[in-house]
Amino acid sequence: MANDILRRWRARVRAHPVSHVAYKVVVGVIGLAVMVIGLVLVPLPGPGWLIVFVGIAILGTEFPAAHRLNVYIKRQLRRFWDWWRARRQVRSKP
Repeated sequence: MANDILRRWRARVRAHPVSHVAYKVVVGVIGLAVMVIGLVLVPLPGPGWLIVFVGIAILGTEFPAAHRLNVYIKRQLRRFWDWWRARRQVRSKP
């Protein structure tokens, strides 16, 4: 239900060139702000990299290059966790 409402709202925004550009600018500013906050937090204890990836995901909703980067990061993370689980299983066997 909410997803359908959001989809219709985004279609309406994309139908008007001025609102579409304004929407892309707002998404870009919010995504970049989240990424910068995440990068500032990277050297500190906490979820710095997670916040950076959330910023990339926000940008990926409107920008194809950020979406491709997000898909690539997810794929690499999935490969890493598969490797990690396999490694742990081999090491835990007596």
